[in-house]
Amino acid sequence: MILKQFEVGPLVVFSYLIGCEKTREAALIDPAAETDRLLDEATSSGLSIKYVINTHAHPDHISGNAAIVGKTGAKIIIHESEAKYLTALTNRALIKMFGGSSSPEANIAVVDGDVIDIGSVRLTVLHTPGHTPGGICLYDGAKNVFTGDTLFVGGVGRTDLPGGSTRVLLDSIKTKILSLPDDTIIWPGHNYGPMPHSTVKNERMHNPFFDF
Repeated sequence: MILKQFEVGPLVVFSYLIGCEKTREAALIDPAAETDRLLDEATSSGLSIKYVINTHAHPDHISGNAAIVGKTGAKIIIHESEAKYLTALTNRALIKMFGGSSSPEANIAVVDGDVIDIGSVRLTVLHTPGHTPGGICLYDGAKNVFTGDTLFVGGVGRTDLPGGSTRVLLDSIKTKILSLPDDTIIWPGHNYGPMPHSTVKNERMHNPFFDF
C-alpha cells in the first residue's frame, strides 16, 4: 500500500493519499485544502484518484472535495449519518471561510463494517461516533488506522459541537480503536500532538483521556 500524509491548511488538518501499488488506483482521505498539491503528488506517483473519503462532514475536512471531484471525477464516500451535512447551508458558509467550495453530495454512503476497495487495498469502515454522529475511522486490516477527529496523538476529538458526546466518543475509541493490535499505527486527522502518528499501545498507555 502507498501511504502519504500531508499537513494542509491553517487548521493543520492531515490529509492522506492511499494507493494500490499494482493497479495505481488511489483515494484521498479528507482533502481539506491545498488540493493542487495533493493532486500533483498523486500524479507524480502515477496514481489515479478513485475516491474521496471523508471521515466526517466538518468543513475543515471537506473543503477540498469539490476541487478534487471536479478534476478527477472521484466518488465521495462518507457514513450514511453524515451525508446530509456535506451540503448543509451552515457547512457551505463555513467552507467559504476556509477558501474552499461547497462539497458535492456523497456518491456512496457507508456503515460500520463496510469495505472500501482501492485496487488490492481494503479499508474497513469503523463507525466511531462521538465527535460527530457519523464519524468513521478506516482500518487496513494490517497495521494502519486512519482516525479522523476521533483520536489524536495524545488527545481526542472535541465533543462540544452539535451531535457530540464525550461518553459516546470514549466508548468508540475503546471498542473500535484500542481493541486493534498494539502495533497498529494511528494516523490522526490533525497535527495536534508531539508526533504526526502514534500506535494503539502508545495511546492506550499515555493518552491522558483514558483511564480504562
